[in-house]
Amino acid sequence: MKKYRLTAWILICVLLLGGCGIIEKQKDSHEPRIFGATYMTRNNPYFDVLHEAIQEVVEANGDILISRNPCQDQEKQNGQILEMIEEGMQVLFLNPVDLDKVRPALEACKEAGVVVIDIDTMVKDMEYVTAAIETDNYQAGVLCAQDMMNRMDHARIVVINNPIQASINNRIQGFMDTVADYPAYKVIAEAGGAGEFEVSADAMAVLLKKNIDFDVVMGGNDPTALGALATLQQYHREDGVLIYGIDGSPDFKSMLKLGYVTATSMQSPKTIGRVAAETAYQYLDGQKVDPYISIEPTLITRENLGDYEINGWQ
Repeated sequence: MKKYRLTAWILICVLLLGGCGIIEKQKDSHEPRIFGATYMTRNNPYFDVLHEAIQEVVEANGDILISRNPCQDQEKQNGQILEMIEEGMQVLFLNPVDLDKVRPALEACKEAGVVVIDIDTMVKDMEYVTAAIETDNYQAGVLCAQDMMNRMDHARIVVINNPIQASINNRIQGFMDTVADYPAYKVIAEAGGAGEFEVSADAMAVLLKKNIDFDVVMGGNDPTALGALATLQQYHREDGVLIYGIDGSPDFKSMLKLGYVTATSMQSPKTIGRVAAETAYQYLDGQKVDPYISIEPTLITRENLGDYEINGWQ
């Protein structure tokens, strides 16, 4: 009988403790919050990885992440942000198409009390942003220039940029500033590539028809550099040309392994996405957050390619 009573008492304690756990769990639960995300394009796998990293953190917290793809159209992105505000969005992860023309959407977010976390490339009007997370894009460009200068005593350089994208602007500026005091390295042509493979391929075709002489291509990101490579190969002009990108994408690393391209300054969309989402939650929890978080890039060449997973993102 005593044994029975002891067992019953233990069972009651377990149930009471379990009940306390249930009560505590119910106390900590909340109605799912809506987070929004918009990227300048989903035509670049980089943004898929970035989105997945954010989504993992948001869903682990029991919340919902909705997203939009403006396809490189800022007016469309502004409209989609307004739609997400109407859907009850409380936090926006923003990767703007145009650093300047995104302002109306930023103003709408401020009026609606939506927290804006700027990711990967900066807006012009940073006063509307709670926190910004990106790679040190200027340094990414510096690393490419330094590698080129180590490989060549002189160079004639083609730059393919995207003037409306702050991240690419900063990368190109880092590259240009590094070679500015060395007359042996000349930028002989610039073209807009929109940060996309097809547009950059077409831009390179236009330059080749001008019969300019060059031996280096600096692309604002990996798709830009790979688009240039595709056209150079089509015109049988790739021999002797150094090609630089920025991202560290699987496609670029595959071409690097084959010797078709020269180097890429590595970004980590996984890290950017995770840090952005964690920063958003810290802010929602009332913690003080850093208004700007910069993540250092690393240059990937054939010499150190073995240190990285070729078929995946960092």
